Formats: sequence, C-alpha cells, structure tokens
Amino acid sequence: MTTQLSDMAGRSNMTPRARMGKATAWSLIALLLIATLFPFYWTIRTALSTNPALFSGSQGLLPPEFTGVNFKRILGLASEAEIQAASGRQNSASFDYLLALRNSVIIATTIAVGQVFFSAMAAYAFARLRFAGRDKIFFVYLSGLMIPPIFILIPNLILMRDLGWINTFQGVVAPFALMTPFAVFFLRQFFLSINRSLEEAALIDGASHFRIFRSVILPIASPQMITLGILTYVTAWNEFLWPLVIARDPDVQPLTVALGVFTTQQPGSSPDWSGLMTGTLMAALPVIIIYLFFGKRIVDSIRFSGIK
Repeated sequence: MTTQLSDMAGRSNMTPRARMGKATAWSLIALLLIATLFPFYWTIRTALSTNPALFSGSQGLLPPEFTGVNFKRILGLASEAEIQAASGRQNSASFDYLLALRNSVIIATTIAVGQVFFSAMAAYAFARLRFAGRDKIFFVYLSGLMIPPIFILIPNLILMRDLGWINTFQGVVAPFALMTPFAVFFLRQFFLSINRSLEEAALIDGASHFRIFRSVILPIASPQMITLGILTYVTAWNEFLWPLVIARDPDVQPLTVALGVFTTQQPGSSPDWSGLMTGTLMAALPVIIIYLFFGKRIVDSIRFSGIK
C-alpha cells in the first residue's frame, strides 16, 4: 500500500515536460519493438500460407490461405500431393529437418560442454595460479577477440584436411570445442571475485589446485558456467560459415547449412518461400525457448561478472 501511494505521489509530482519525455521514450521503445518483431511475424505468416496463395493472394497482415501443411512438409509427414499443392511445383526441393536437427543438437552440445569445461580450467589458471608472464600471456590470448574469424578460416580448413576431418562432426566442432577468449575472460572475471579464504582453507587441508577447482570453485561458479553454456550453445547453433565450408555431406550438416542448401535447390527463379520460412521458424524455435526460460539468468550473470 505504501509503495502504491509513493508511486502515485511520484507520478503526480511529474512536470508536463517530464510526462512528455516519458511518453516519448515509451513510444520509441514500442516502435523499436514492433520493428524488431515484425520480420519474425512475417516469417510466421509466410509459414502458415502456401506458395500459390502468397503470390496470388493479398499482402495483408493475415495469411492469405491459412494452412499447417508446411510443418508436415518439413517433418516429412506430408504426401506428395500436399507437397505439390503447398509448394506450387511438380518437383519440390527436399529438406530433411529431423536429420539436420539431430546434427545441430550434436554439434551445439559438444561445443558448449567442451568450451565451458576447458575455458573454466584456463580461467581458473589465469585468475588464481601464479606463474611467470601470466598477465602478459592473458593479454596476448585476449587479443584473439580482435581477430576476425574469417582470418583463420583457411588455416583451420587446411588443418582439418590434413587430419582427415572433412565432412565429419569432429571437423565441425574442433575449432570451437576447447576454449575461446570471450569464454575465458567471462569466467575469469567471476573467479577473481571469489573470496580467496575458501581456497586458502582448502590448501591448508592439503587439497591440490585441481581438487580445489573441482570441489570448491565449480560449485560456486555453476550459475555463471550455465550462462556461458547457454550463450555458447546459441552461438554454435547459429554458426553458418564454418559448417558450410567443412560439412558438405548432408549427414553432418546442421540446420543453418541445410536451410541454405534448401534455398539453392529451388527450381526456377523464385524460392519455395513457405517451405523456407517454415524451416527457418522451426530452426529458431529451440533458441527462442532457451531465451524465454533463461534470458533473465543470462543478463544477471553478465552483469555480475562485470562485463559492460
């Protein structure tokens, strides 16, 4: 009750200029939100229509011919007649969504687990262990954040070719599965904030550094490591360039590459927009679900780690 009264008093004490500024700010936020979400809505609209309806129907906000057959097409449940009716073509391109989904899950999970574990060990070494040139080595390692990924594309490709890892899962995950400068920096910032007395007490009891890391540091840092795992998982899920180069075999292609191949398979001049947008929507759903459930945790962990 007291809070409500104070809020009402605060609003009543606002000057007309302050009210106008607040209304303008909220209006700009609403416009920005609409501009951000409208492409996603248009994707849903296209996915719920057929190609003939899209090209011959109205350009209103609602689907010109509401249908769910495109989701059956992507999941491989539609008949040949339904595929031809929805795509508007006699010979429609194929897209094995379940195979690409499996590949994306394998790749993203492997990268997330490996990167979080190895980055945590490296971050602990840079934050707690004392050795010659530690800060200089960390600075050199951190400078990797300024190197565009395209610069190391060809060297990594040559290395994967020499290892015989072209068109394999290990070739797709190898450049990302160990550690990255951002992941090490993210966890190091948190490790520096942990009270040293906990580690000193463990050292007095005779614990080794690895045991301290495993039994003391990891339980304390589990929220930050989960957050890093989510960020890494989403980044790996959306990765396109490296899988496109290294994975030409459909058996190891993730969803991002499979969608690109689906686009290039379209006969004629116009893509199969309804099928493409349906595949895009279903590829984005796992990431959307992750952010809906863990978005607040991610923001809180980044703020607590001191990253601006």
